[in-house]
Amino acid sequence: MGVTKTQNFTQEQNQVATYAKALAHPARVAILQYLLKKQTCICGDLVEELPLAQATVSQHLKELKAIGLIKGTVEGTSVCYCIDQHKWEEVRDVLLNLFSSPIACQDSCC
Repeated sequence: MGVTKTQNFTQEQNQVATYAKALAHPARVAILQYLLKKQTCICGDLVEELPLAQATVSQHLKELKAIGLIKGTVEGTSVCYCIDQHKWEEVRDVLLNLFSSPIACQDSCC
């Protein structure tokens, strides 16, 4: 979606699209699932947990951090990543709102 085109949509529509784009890669989903499974900040190298190169993992972490789903803090020579609980709940609520909307089309029209 071009920068100039986003003005034609509501803030909510742009927000849903931003979240969906951030979640639209299986590597990012895997990173989030790993962080959720561990239920703690991960200070080690995520590359050891994923079948991806360091540069690729870093790029996906950057995308997740850009929308605020994860936080990263520097501890010594490593970066610790964890889920931002407040943002996680916000994203969940926005997507649940979209998917809980009633479906207007019934079987007769589809």
